Amino acid sequence: QAQLAESGGDSVQAGGSLRLSCAASGLHFASHCMAWFRQAPGGERQGVAVIYTDSDTRYGDSVKGRFTISRDDARNTLYLQMNSLKPEDTDNYFCAAATWCGPDFYVTARYKYWGQGTQVTVSS
Repeated sequence: QAQLAESGGDSVQAGGSLRLSCAASGLHFASHCMAWFRQAPGGERQGVAVIYTDSDTRYGDSVKGRFTISRDDARNTLYLQMNSLKPEDTDNYFCAAATWCGPDFYVTARYKYWGQGTQVTVSS
């Protein structure tokens, strides 16, 4: 059974940095495109970034230039380096896996596997 497990969420001051990790098991990690989403309570799940199987990446407009997504296929692990954090980045962050993400990677229905989320809180 495939599982995704996020870690690295924390409370930080604005301007700080965090690195999220997502450990995958039970799936062929290298053949899946991987993405990060975020969601506030009562809100919709929004695409943050995606990394395709060829390591090409795309980002949501609000995080471009501040966040970096990467993957280590040997370790079955996805990362999200978050710099210059802002209070509006406060959310629960989820990783997700799909066999095809598409250029519009924020379509949640494409993702078969999801983690449980890790909370990021940024204070001003």
